[in-house]
Amino acid sequence: MTATTVLTARALLLDMDGTLVNSDASVERVWRRWAERHGLDGDEVMKVVHGRQGYASMALLLPDRPMEQNLADNARMLAEETADTEGVVAIPGAREFLASLKGLPHALVTSADVALSTARMAAAGLPMPEVRVTAESVGASKPDPEGFLKGAAELGVAPADCVVFEDSGAGIAAGRSAGMRVVGIGQRATFHRPDAAVRDLTQVRVEAGDDGTIRLHIG
Repeated sequence: MTATTVLTARALLLDMDGTLVNSDASVERVWRRWAERHGLDGDEVMKVVHGRQGYASMALLLPDRPMEQNLADNARMLAEETADTEGVVAIPGAREFLASLKGLPHALVTSADVALSTARMAAAGLPMPEVRVTAESVGASKPDPEGFLKGAAELGVAPADCVVFEDSGAGIAAGRSAGMRVVGIGQRATFHRPDAAVRDLTQVRVEAGDDGTIRLHIG
């Protein structure tokens, strides 16, 4: 971005993978092995899996397979991903960004479960937000807005007063469906036309307003 965009919010809802944590190496290893086991093209699989819960990705990739098998397979995949934290690092600026949110309303809204999100945030050396909406908390995966709406409700903030930070098409669609503005993080996000987009979190500055608002200087 060549100019700074300023957004005002009362709460921030943060995705994890691709937004706070770069886990691409682990995701690639685990999902390409899964693709090989099922005779699928790894490149095509990788176009689908970012942002969604595993079972939802499987339902798209293997539409004729019973959901019970997807859910069982998803549990195995989550265990694999939780054990594989090699190369998991913080997105540039993530540590400083989270530090700037201390005392301000914010929540983690991730398609990972508790174990996976805990493992990846720890591997990246990032503090876990107090309010968390994980896979166990919702009945529907992104791009369904349930997770973001639940995060807003837990913080006691209207959806229209929330800003979402996301990297994936599914996540950006979920934020939009929830009636929220979306800041896209990284190259993947730019293809899905978020309200604002940045390379990483070094391009975001947080300013706390005296009236309880959060001013985001983006760019």
